[in-house]
Parts: sequence; structure tokens; C-alpha cells
Amino acid sequence: MNEQSHYFTTNDGAKIYYRDCGNGQPIFLLHGWLCSSKFWERNINSLAKKFRIIAMDLRGHGSSSKILSGHTVDQYARDVRELIEYLDLCDLVLVGWSLGGPTVLSYWKQYSSNSRLKGMGLVDMTPYPFSAEDWNGHALRNYNADAMNLSFSVYQKNPREYVETFIHKMFKDGQVSPEDMDWIVIEMLKTPPIIGVAAYSDYLMSDYTAVLPTISVPTIVFSGEIGIYLDGYKQGRHIASSIPHGTFIGFHDAGHMLFYEQPEKFNQAVAKLAE
Repeated sequence: MNEQSHYFTTNDGAKIYYRDCGNGQPIFLLHGWLCSSKFWERNINSLAKKFRIIAMDLRGHGSSSKILSGHTVDQYARDVRELIEYLDLCDLVLVGWSLGGPTVLSYWKQYSSNSRLKGMGLVDMTPYPFSAEDWNGHALRNYNADAMNLSFSVYQKNPREYVETFIHKMFKDGQVSPEDMDWIVIEMLKTPPIIGVAAYSDYLMSDYTAVLPTISVPTIVFSGEIGIYLDGYKQGRHIASSIPHGTFIGFHDAGHMLFYEQPEKFNQAVAKLAE
């Protein structure tokens, strides 16, 4: 596999790290909160045999610069657009996991008139974490700002302990191998807490539910059975049913990191969307 790592600079000066490998129809992968492109390790190599894979680290995350400004879902989407234009990508599939999901929706909201997209993937995500609606399975649903602030206090006091607890929630039944725990902790601690708090608070309070009915490209909604969300299947089915060309794919015996726990099933679905 011919893979290269690169940086490009956004209009406001953020240095964005991205991986570029393979050839063919482009697939663009967006990670979740505190995570990085490394989380797609079990997907990139397989998909790059047939497609061109772009995986970026959001500003402030992973190997990207720790610029203190611009940590909103909308700005993350603008960063994605800049990279797409920089690489002159067309007819691509844009896939977002967790926080990356609303970033994909923000991208569609801002650029639907010239999206350059042929399809989208929304991976174990909610379009509005604070929503009080029954379909929303986020732990801070119903505008729970008090719990949000308490969580941020715990995170800032002891980041390592916080992310270790968070990692257990990302896997079904909390089962994480020591090897996975080690590398995931390293990746998640690359994001400074001040950036993590800024990004997550904006994510919680940003509502993209109205975007769903406007999506005109085929979209797959992937959901884990049990993990971060109270009822991932219920949430995923609702999201998929709200999208005109939406398809729901559930991952039995997988949690929030369904693409890592069951990579073959995930890779096949994304490949079909990109073909």
C-alpha cells in the first residue's frame, strides 16, 4: 500500500494532519472526540486496496496542531471542506464516527449545493446530543448542562482516569484488551483538555436534526448494539428513517467502536456505498 502522511494549513492557520493512501474512488474518514485517524487502522488497509482513503486528524486532535480556536462542529466541517478542495476530491464518500457524524451533517448543511459527495456514512452518532426526544440515547440528553459541567470537571482534574473510563464505554460490555487500552489512551491524551472541553460542549449543544431530511445522497447509518448510547439501534433507526435515502445497519455484539470490533462487516458496507 502506498501511504503518505501530510499536513496542510487552513485559512485560519490550523495545521491539519492527514493520511492519504490507495487509489480510486475517494473515501474520507472522520474520527470522534479526542480520537484520531489511527482509530481507522483496521479499515484503512483493507479499503485502500480498492479505494483512495483520506483520514484526517481534526484540529487539536492527534497529530494536528493544538490551535486553541475553532473548536466547533461547524468549523471542523469547514476544515474538511478545505482539505477536500485542497486535494480536489470529487464524488467521495464522507464517513463520520461519533463527533465526526455531526461534522458530516454540518458539512452537508453548509455545502449541499456543491457537496462533491456521492454518499455519506454516519457511525454510531446522534445529530443532537442534548435533545430531549425519545430516540436520543446520549447520556446527557434533555439539556443536562449540570452533568456536562460535572463531567468536564472530572476530565480536567484527571484526564487519564477520565479517558480510561470513557474507553471502557466504547466497547460492548466494557471489554477492552490491555493492548487496545494502551494505544487508545495515548491517542486520546494527545488532545489537551481545554480543547476537549471546548469541542465537546459545542457538540452537545449543536442541533443538526433538521439537516437529515435534506440529505439527497445515499447514506448509511451504522449503530452498535450496546455502548456509549442507551439504545443505539433505536437511535440509528430513527436517524436512518429521517434521511430520504437512508439505510440502517446494526452491529450485534459491538459497541461504539463497531468499525474496529467488526471491521470486515463495516468495510464491506462502506465499499458498497463507494462503488
